[in-house]
Amino acid sequence: MTLDMRSLRKAADWLALAVVVSLPWSTSASVILIVLWVVAALPTLSVADMRRELLTAAGGLPVLLWVLAAVGMLWADVSWAERIDGLGGFHRLLALPLLLAQFRRSQYGPSACYGFVISATVLMALSWFYALFPSWAFAHVPFFEGHVKQYGVPVKDYILQSGIFLICTLGLLGAACERWRETRWRTIAALLCLAACFLANIVFVAAGRTTVVVAPFLAIVLGYRYFGWRGFALTGIVAAALVGLALTASPYLHLRVMHSFTELRNYLNTDELNSTGLHMEFLKKSAAIAAAAPIIGHGTGSIAEQFRLAASGDAGSASAVASVNPHSQIFAVAIELGAVGAAVLLAMWAAHVLLFRGAGLMAWIGTIIVVQNFLSSLVNSHLFDFSQGWVYVFGVGIVGGTVLRDADASPAASPGVVP
Repeated sequence: MTLDMRSLRKAADWLALAVVVSLPWSTSASVILIVLWVVAALPTLSVADMRRELLTAAGGLPVLLWVLAAVGMLWADVSWAERIDGLGGFHRLLALPLLLAQFRRSQYGPSACYGFVISATVLMALSWFYALFPSWAFAHVPFFEGHVKQYGVPVKDYILQSGIFLICTLGLLGAACERWRETRWRTIAALLCLAACFLANIVFVAAGRTTVVVAPFLAIVLGYRYFGWRGFALTGIVAAALVGLALTASPYLHLRVMHSFTELRNYLNTDELNSTGLHMEFLKKSAAIAAAAPIIGHGTGSIAEQFRLAASGDAGSASAVASVNPHSQIFAVAIELGAVGAAVLLAMWAAHVLLFRGAGLMAWIGTIIVVQNFLSSLVNSHLFDFSQGWVYVFGVGIVGGTVLRDADASPAASPGVVP
């Protein structure tokens, strides 16, 4: 029996779309769909397809980082179980060249973006429903009673939810900017209204602190990308005004921001064990741990052991807590693989930003995904987190492959054709 390559390619495309739709909702469903996607996609990719992607910075650097992590297991001074577990965080990077190769030839890249926005819109509507009618929802909807653990967060956690909503907000604003010169006012109004709903959910219902910090930066990037330096200055002013308005209009957001400052002050004064203090403590210890093995690090899987050795202070204080997560992607790599690994990580982000340097909505969506992941990863290890990591991999892979496909199809890409 021979495989029908055309049907298998279409199945792989639809499975990739299904993964994208499932990521905001279910870890278990995403795992199953990712495995099925790998099984379907691998037979459809030739050696030449993979060689082409691996020889590019966008496809090759993620694999190089995985190879460094695999080699890094050799000098880690921990058990092999911990070394193998440490390598697990890097595995998803191997999917990037597969997705780039797959969607370089597939026409379903834009459909994946639509599916992601639709999935996130349903989640956003459910979040608003629970936030506005919590008593009725708990009394009449069995789903809420069994799953909801936090106000306005139907599934997973507020950090992932607000991050996804931010990606959708900026993507919709970019789509509105793309249609600005076409004066398609009804479409623009609909896009802006939907973007406002996502943004309002972040401001009034559930916001990750990183999302609040990242949002103004992405807005400024949006202004520069579509309107140049004049847009850069204007969106900077508008973003600052909107942040001030949000802090005034939303008691929730104001309390969340001020509580972070209170936690920071208490940590600095008394070493109090709180969320902000732990972030600061982990970053401080991460810097010291990375400095102790600056070139090639302590080896893959060594993070937990290094934090156990660095724990100090009285029980119940921030300095006494040992962590398995430095809460910084750069430090998470630098502790294990030193400056060499951190340099490859930064080069990978840079390569992915450059992949999306062209014009068009798909290039803008790719830019959002990379910049949001980079900025949030300064204080989170999001590439090693399941949902955020796979959102990055599938986002860059699908959108990047689509951008490459469009570039290959452009007149400038054809030899002997004058653009």
